[in-house]
Amino acid sequence: MLKSAREIEAMRRSGRVTAAVLTHLMQSVRPGRTTGELDRLAEQGILAAGGVPTFKGYNGFPGSICSSVNNEVVHGIPGSRALREGDLLSIDIGTTLDGYVSDSAVTVPVGKISRNAQRLLDVTHECLAIGIAQMQRGKRLGDIGAAVQRHAESHGYGVVRELVGHGVGRAMHEEPQVPNYGDAGTGIELRTGLVLAVEPMITEGSRRVRMRRDGWTVVTADGKLAAHFEHTIAVTENGPQILTLRDYAEHPEIERYRHANEVMA
Repeated sequence: MLKSAREIEAMRRSGRVTAAVLTHLMQSVRPGRTTGELDRLAEQGILAAGGVPTFKGYNGFPGSICSSVNNEVVHGIPGSRALREGDLLSIDIGTTLDGYVSDSAVTVPVGKISRNAQRLLDVTHECLAIGIAQMQRGKRLGDIGAAVQRHAESHGYGVVRELVGHGVGRAMHEEPQVPNYGDAGTGIELRTGLVLAVEPMITEGSRRVRMRRDGWTVVTADGKLAAHFEHTIAVTENGPQILTLRDYAEHPEIERYRHANEVMA
């Protein structure tokens, strides 16, 4: 499902809303704040910008964000849980604007975190940059997952298999699926106009996960930490373009991406 230049520009506008709201949420994270409060901030921000929270009501999901804490990998339901000093919080957010979806996620520290937790964040963020660097016209889908897997496992981390990235456009989940593992040189050819949500989900210990009784929250099977980063990216004639790049901490984002391009060239 290749997108035209006009459609990519429409998705970029959606991505700006997602990026701005996610920036506000990142700056609002602190000990004592509840995940439900962050969810309300997200919904208010998206609606004020003329968008619709993509997640809310999706297959019955009750929140405008997914808020996953510590060993929760993804799809945590926002509510009364108060964040504590030392927690890791993964925020996943989507916006539908003028019929086009953008999707992004970040894992942030709550106050001061341990050195091991910070290392997991850094490596997972690097995995995203390295995956994005593979999104060059003519490469293969498997190149993305192979690069992510190689980097994560080289640091002793697990790569979740049960959950993957995806195409995105008028629907939140379009073909193709984008695993964070696999073999380089395999899969479909990456062509101009392909828009993907690349989202490494990396675990501190075993890659095994399980579902909680709520039917949504995915947690690590061994109870160890997890991290999750995601951007919506378009393949263009001039290389990958991140449609959800945030103004907040933009310089580190760009530097990671540039470094990944140099490493993987």
